[in-house]
Amino acid sequence: MFFIYFMTALCATTLGSLAGLGGGVIIKPVLDTLNNYDLGTVGLLSSVTVFSMAFVTTIKQFKSGFKTDFNTIILALGSILGGGIGEKAFDIFLNLFKNENTSKGIQAFILILLLALVLFKSFLPKYDIKNIFIVFIVGIFLGSIASFLGIGGGPINVAILVMLFNFPTKNAATSSVFIILLSQFSKIFLIAITTGFSSYNLSMLPVMVIGGISGGFLGAKLNRRLSNEYIDKIFNISVICIIILNVFNLYIAFY
Repeated sequence: MFFIYFMTALCATTLGSLAGLGGGVIIKPVLDTLNNYDLGTVGLLSSVTVFSMAFVTTIKQFKSGFKTDFNTIILALGSILGGGIGEKAFDIFLNLFKNENTSKGIQAFILILLLALVLFKSFLPKYDIKNIFIVFIVGIFLGSIASFLGIGGGPINVAILVMLFNFPTKNAATSSVFIILLSQFSKIFLIAITTGFSSYNLSMLPVMVIGGISGGFLGAKLNRRLSNEYIDKIFNISVICIIILNVFNLYIAFY
């Protein structure tokens, strides 16, 4: 089991760092499928692993010359607030449903809808929004969704950056990881100062964090070497695979 969780974290965060997927969007449905932990623990394992990936990836990107533009900074600031909002919304969500399979199914359904939108992002109208207030609100939305679903939010971030702010896919991937870093920090910090971590089963966390850090280094290296075209193809193929996995989880949850 340690090997399975390590490889899940490594593969997910390599793709997350490379294509801006974040990793959590892969880790969350895979852990749901394995069904070894409750929903809250799955979300926290995913968030901490993704945070570790985003931390090392962001350091590597800044060292290689990456510079955040104004929109990315405002989005990231909004995502910090959104991360806290999403975590509180998740707590309320868990209390609404006594059957955890129902909660998993609803999360899978929401993720399928969002990823379908992401997959067809090239067919949607593109904008170049500069209004600070709108950018900040979008940041709150991205942070809230990522925290609520426990996914980091990578593909959703990339799609929004491409559609609303006219980012090339490669730049969107890099900026997405920076936004993920701050939104996941917000979620983890909120848990630390409120409920604490004692109620979570974090026995697999060390191997997943090691996998996340390794994936962050590997993905950042590949991101610098591959073209926008290749990164876009990897992104789309990964999103299709994640949709299929979530459809399977949805079926298991309700049938």
